[in-house]
Amino acid sequence: MATIISYIAKLLKQPLIPAYVITGLILGPIGFGLIKDEILIRHISELGIAFLLFIVGLEINLKKLKHVGLVASLGGIIQIVVSYLIAYFVALRLGFAYFESIVIGLVIAFSSTMLVIKLLSDKEEIDTLHGKIILGILIMQDIVVIMALVLISSLGNFNPLITIFALLKGIGFILFTFVFGKFIFPTIFNFAAKSKELLFLSSLAVLFSFSLIAILLDFSMAIGAFLAGLSLANLPYHLDIIGKVNPLKSFFATIFFVAIGMQLIPIPLNQMWLKVLILFLMIILIKPIILFVTTSLFGYEKRTAFFTGIGLGQTSEFSLILISLPFVLGAISQELFSIIIFLTVLTMTLTSYSLEFKNQIYTLFSPLLSIFEKLPIYYKKMEYEKRSNNKTIALVGKHRMGSIFYDTIKKINRNVIVVDNNPEIIKKLINKKKSCIYGDVTNPEILDKLKLRKLKVIISTVPNENDNAFLLNYVKKVNPNIKVLVTALHPHQAKDLYKKGADYVIVPTILSGEKVSGIIKKVIKDKNYTKRLKEKHSKYLSKLILD
Repeated sequence: MATIISYIAKLLKQPLIPAYVITGLILGPIGFGLIKDEILIRHISELGIAFLLFIVGLEINLKKLKHVGLVASLGGIIQIVVSYLIAYFVALRLGFAYFESIVIGLVIAFSSTMLVIKLLSDKEEIDTLHGKIILGILIMQDIVVIMALVLISSLGNFNPLITIFALLKGIGFILFTFVFGKFIFPTIFNFAAKSKELLFLSSLAVLFSFSLIAILLDFSMAIGAFLAGLSLANLPYHLDIIGKVNPLKSFFATIFFVAIGMQLIPIPLNQMWLKVLILFLMIILIKPIILFVTTSLFGYEKRTAFFTGIGLGQTSEFSLILISLPFVLGAISQELFSIIIFLTVLTMTLTSYSLEFKNQIYTLFSPLLSIFEKLPIYYKKMEYEKRSNNKTIALVGKHRMGSIFYDTIKKINRNVIVVDNNPEIIKKLINKKKSCIYGDVTNPEILDKLKLRKLKVIISTVPNENDNAFLLNYVKKVNPNIKVLVTALHPHQAKDLYKKGADYVIVPTILSGEKVSGIIKKVIKDKNYTKRLKEKHSKYLSKLILD
């Protein structure tokens, strides 16, 4: 049934996750009631959460988040605390009981790691600046979730000693993960990697062992799965493990979203519509605003801050885990139980659309967001320029591939200016007294600062087709003679950008293939070439790591 609905969704060019939820609605009590054993389906769907969070843990490389560590850690905590407090007091005002208000506060404070990571991965945006910030905040939320689940289980019979013991269990589980990941699993998996089947089985054994430990410690299976992934994340075989586990993850994740739709039951909206509406607006409006303001205050320009906020404007699968706990389920009303499921389904579905059309939504709200650029802490004037030089080349995006281009340009032409929307990169350039401007390439004010009429070349390493289309359109109108080089991840995007006026489109996969082909020819002719090339690359890799 999910396959049939998904085909229809694809034909209508719609996201797939809403199709899975609709499948659940059709199969569940609201629809035809074809599936009778909802408890079994719910248990199977927990495997979907476990597999997906296991892979999320495997894909997390904390070193990648070093440039966004402050906004992810401190900013993430600020968002959780502010969202929780606002939701808690609003829930009390709406007439919910004390414990129900606590549950509502927790439900609204957290966002869906499972959904957001899947959507960002599908759109290849995990490594974008807003993708890294979102991932960092989600990691912080996952850490706090562990503590929240521990504390909520002790509220019924609160005892300081029991609560402290529960927190110590959580900390102990994290330390256990670190020790096994650092000292034990490398040896085990070095042997297991000799066989594909053994590597696969060993990975599943770790996943289910950690999940079992989590259950024995009174945590959720999802937390154990996430920590299992983290324990294997630094192994050299983690990509192989991801490849082998991914089909299982996709299958069970689909069942999870179908199960969400099946759990939805009718709500007496004539009595509850105002409460539902207010809670809904808090999730899709207030929480994104909190995230937008917080990210802006940490120095990120409005586009990055907006994408961060809109990407986390939903409730979490944690909400469903929370209300399914026996202690919570027996302490909240059936109406609140249904409301939380309804809000989870609705906000997750809307997130699929908001991330799909985030550029159009940003364009709509962009004028209203400009007020934040006037905040004194906002790094609007983060720029440096040597006035004696007239810049002839602009480089948009210095991270990774851009840093290689920058070094090459500096060797042959010193008149280059960098545009980047990562404040950490701009700070380093300013400290080195290199010409740079902090901002987004889709901001006409930033482009005007480049003095486009005097520029000869603009190189964009940003692999976003919409951003590069805007750049081409704006620049070519001001100065048709500028050579504009842009970047695309896929051939069809490159063809579209050529039609829109690009002088050259950088497609990394094609260029890397051509470059490696050249290397292979030289290796065949010169047996010492690999040694020289290795030394050269090693030096450059060390420089990239330091940067």
